[in-house]
Amino acid sequence: MIDIKPKIKLTYEDYRETSDDERYELLDGELSMVPTPNIAHQSVQAALGSQLYTFVKERDLGQVFFSPTDVALSDTDIVQPDLLFVSREREHILTRANIRGAPDLIVEIRSDSTAERDGTLKRALYAEHGVQEYWLADPEAMTITVLLLDEDGFAEVATYQKGQTLTSPTLPGFSVNLDELFQPCP
Repeated sequence: MIDIKPKIKLTYEDYRETSDDERYELLDGELSMVPTPNIAHQSVQAALGSQLYTFVKERDLGQVFFSPTDVALSDTDIVQPDLLFVSREREHILTRANIRGAPDLIVEIRSDSTAERDGTLKRALYAEHGVQEYWLADPEAMTITVLLLDEDGFAEVATYQKGQTLTSPTLPGFSVNLDELFQPCP
């Protein structure tokens, strides 16, 4: 007789026991280590994050966070998006320890080690939990794809490339020229 044991899903309590020296995410109860991002990733995160932060702060629209910030979508789904925005109307999801619920906007910046997970598993997870807008930035291709939540999941609004100006459905008036984001890296 084959003994098939049910897979035990880890929870937020288990996740809290991980080392602060490493970055992890908890996806469907499975612990995944998140490698340190490369320079191109960090450059895009800094440039985009600073513009997003300034826009939101000047208009008192809510709060912008950079990774590593824990977003607890459920007790078995804890993610650390590269950038995220929580509107003033949804600030009730902010706690001292983490964000408990879906941010209004999440930005993931492509790395070789996370590209597949960001484009499939996390895309589905963010849609399931009600993230309204999701951006997938690709420093290598110098593009950002903007996705908006609808009744069937995320629908692609546009893919912006170097030379174009990105606009956000969730943040009317926000725009960023991709030439400012994608700079040559060593």
